[in-house]
Amino acid sequence: MTIYDISNKAGVSIATVSRVLNGSDKVRPDTRKRVLDIIEQYDYTPNAFARGMGCKSLQTIGLLCADSSDLFLAKAVYYIEQGLQSNGYASLLCCTGYNLDTKKNYLNMIISKKVDAIVLVGSHFIGTTEEENQYIRDASEKVPIMLLNASFNHPNVYSIYCDDYTNVFEAATSMLDAGIHDILYLYNFDSYSGKRKLNGFQSAMQARGIVDYEKNIQFYEGSLENINEIADFADQISKETTFHGVIACEDALAIGCMKYAQRAGLTVPEDLSVIGYNNSMLTACCTPELSSIDNCLKSQAHQLVQTLLGVLAGEAMPTKSVFAGKLVKRGTTKF
Repeated sequence: MTIYDISNKAGVSIATVSRVLNGSDKVRPDTRKRVLDIIEQYDYTPNAFARGMGCKSLQTIGLLCADSSDLFLAKAVYYIEQGLQSNGYASLLCCTGYNLDTKKNYLNMIISKKVDAIVLVGSHFIGTTEEENQYIRDASEKVPIMLLNASFNHPNVYSIYCDDYTNVFEAATSMLDAGIHDILYLYNFDSYSGKRKLNGFQSAMQARGIVDYEKNIQFYEGSLENINEIADFADQISKETTFHGVIACEDALAIGCMKYAQRAGLTVPEDLSVIGYNNSMLTACCTPELSSIDNCLKSQAHQLVQTLLGVLAGEAMPTKSVFAGKLVKRGTTKF
């Protein structure tokens, strides 16, 4: 007998079973009795999930992000923290970096603090293999897991994300419609979100029958904080292939391409059209201002908090919430 079995037999969510085991007062008496009857009937012995019968909620949520200096992640953490705070919840934030073992250790540590739930901010927490994702499955048996900007199918895991694939597909299609077929696609992470964006670009090029587009897909390994290095990288690419359009998976990469254009004496958007991603504050940091894909981060964060509050209240909540982004056109595109 596992907590999943109890959930199924009692006809309630895993989160509700968790609250019953933790002695939460946010469960209706009839629901509590139904769960406890199942536990008694099958002689279920709570493990770490219970953390002691009668234990009260600490009204605290664990937040994990890879890098709080990243503009997207920092803004996401801010929105989520503000939403939690306004609903009476405190937050514990850990910056894990990108190493898998470190992420596991931080996740286990934050669970030991007896938080009510954990939010994984950003798609870097989702790996490509079953083994890499086992730590998330294990954690979900103890507390609800909320994912921002990624999707993962497992009980007690709730995913809120933007449709990165379609966003980039449509941006690339708009550029192709404008007659720009030699498009540089610049990316810097092979995360869940990064792969979805890349797949969207590839599909758009294939749908239009563009040949040899793969040579214009380039991976940047450096820091997003060094715009000059990004510009140098774009300049190096220009010596090996031609491009009259750029789609970057991050606004910082797009800004670096703008600096490259300035150095090369290119006029934007007449000679080079540029599209970034995230619609961050960086869009106003260049001339002309940067066209960028808005991934609805504020709405995503709001939905995550509302879903989390519903889960903790024992309500049936959607396991996936998907947002459609949009291209915000500014001066770096002429279409």
